[in-house]
Order: sequence, then structure tokens, then C-alpha cells
Amino acid sequence: MLDDLDRRILRLMQSDPDLAIPHLADQLGLTTSRLSRRLDRLREDGVLKGIRAIIDWRALGYEVEVSLRVTLDKTQTRAFDDFIEAARAIPEVIEIQTFLGRVDVRLSVIARDMAHYQDIYRTSILTLPHIADIEALMLVASVKANESLPL
Repeated sequence: MLDDLDRRILRLMQSDPDLAIPHLADQLGLTTSRLSRRLDRLREDGVLKGIRAIIDWRALGYEVEVSLRVTLDKTQTRAFDDFIEAARAIPEVIEIQTFLGRVDVRLSVIARDMAHYQDIYRTSILTLPHIADIEALMLVASVKANESLPL
């Protein structure tokens, strides 16, 4: 699906996402029109899903991240759908993952401090539907958080 040129384009975009298309084309030895056609194809193929800003939530005053492992009451037919819909509405939930196994869902929750987390937990998390069990894991350190792919 990807050829060597596609991989080079993606590697450069990962290493310097702010690089303007003319500069990227220069580094690749391409014309801007040829690079633009390649980028359009990568978007059409679903390889490139867009460009996004990565915001450091700590710089905005959030100091606490908690990972919540949730087991749902699967006797309820809409347990997953209802839970996920309600969890999406909580602004401090920055990630939702579903799993097969004992744990059904993992939520990443950020808060300004422990008092703020406790408020979110009591007023928002515990009111989510169909929770059978919940376990909180406090993040101590993020050892690796690299979104670049090995291309």
C-alpha cells in the first residue's frame, strides 16, 4: 500500500509536523504539486487523518491523571453504549478505550488537583450507568508517550 516515497513523506511529517509543504517538497526533492497529489492520495486512502494540535494539559493547570478500569454490568444489553455515551460527555475524560476480558473500559481522567478529581469522581464518574466495578490507578510518570510510527 505504501511505497518508499510515501514512507519518507510520513517520516518527515512526523518528525516536523509544522513543516510547510514547499519546504517538505524541497527536502524530498519533489515539486509541491507532486507532493500535494501524494498527500491527497494518503488522505483519500485514510492514512492521513488530518493534522492536530497536541496540547500539554499540564500547561493548562491540570496536575492529576487517573486511569479508571471499569467493569460493566453486562446483563444490561446497552451497557457499553450507554456508558460510553455518558462518559464522552465528561470534559475531563480525555481517553476512552474498550477491552475484551475482565476490564471492559478504561478511562483517562485529568483534574487540576486531588480535590478536583474527587469532585469529578463523585459527581460524574460514579453516576455513569451500568458500572459493576471500578478501579483507579494514579499516574505517577509517563515513561513513553510517542505517537510516531516506525515507518
